[in-house]
Amino acid sequence: MLSFFKRKSKNPQKQGLDSTIESKDVTAKDENASSEELVRPKLSFHPDWDIKEEDRYVYQFLNNDCEPLKPNQLSLSGLELQRNEMTGVVTVNALVRTSLNRPIKLEEMALVLLGPEKELLAKKHFDLSELGELPAASSRPWNFVFEPSTVKVDELPESGWTLAFQLKPAHQLDLEESWEQALPEEEKEKLKDLVEKQLTPPGEGEVNFMGLQIRHDDNQNLHVSVLIRNGSEKDVTFQQIPLIVEDASGEVIATGGFRLDEFRVKAYTTKPWTFIFPKELVQKETMDLSTWKVYPKQ
Repeated sequence: MLSFFKRKSKNPQKQGLDSTIESKDVTAKDENASSEELVRPKLSFHPDWDIKEEDRYVYQFLNNDCEPLKPNQLSLSGLELQRNEMTGVVTVNALVRTSLNRPIKLEEMALVLLGPEKELLAKKHFDLSELGELPAASSRPWNFVFEPSTVKVDELPESGWTLAFQLKPAHQLDLEESWEQALPEEEKEKLKDLVEKQLTPPGEGEVNFMGLQIRHDDNQNLHVSVLIRNGSEKDVTFQQIPLIVEDASGEVIATGGFRLDEFRVKAYTTKPWTFIFPKELVQKETMDLSTWKVYPKQ
């Protein structure tokens, strides 16, 4: 491995800050801390890294200079940031630190590079399994490469920056104002429980439609209530939605296009809405609604 550090000093200094999260935020297994005693992770190099003695010293010095962790935490400690002026590639050297009392192997996660004012400098999804298995209570140096397309600014700070895990927010219910005013509190709580506790959130970047309730009114119009689920990090706005409804037999029972007034579904939220198909758009008189589905026409 080529030496990363530009400056050789008996007292090297970190350029970046630390970012720490609870391990349960990124691992499926919840950890139960047996004590509140602080943990000082020990330096651990990837088996494939060939470390020069002088770099080993620098890493050991900087690792010793890091603050101890509470039990069951993960931390990114920024060491040095370099930008290749020819290619525009930004490389961040950092320590990936864990205070878990067991080995851990990380998976793909989004990391963000933040400036001194927490402004976004760069963002990229990394396959963190490449770090290998991190031993219990260990600190592993790693180089995180941000290609020019993932860098958001022209100038990068020399110090005070932070490399951090970008945690996906918990999926939440978002009610339109008309629903907020019309729904009884008990119904709101049922919807909130369904969206935030019972249903599996949509995948990263996924937007989907899930049938909630279907009924005929006295005039034989078909009322279809739908959960519009946004699993992306950006708000989604609809101006019109063409919908198809199928009954238990898989046959289409209604189709229709609906114009909306800048209908917005916020990032990582689900918004319910009811679409009314006039009886003229209902294609089947006798239908089996024991199961049914609704989806947008492509």
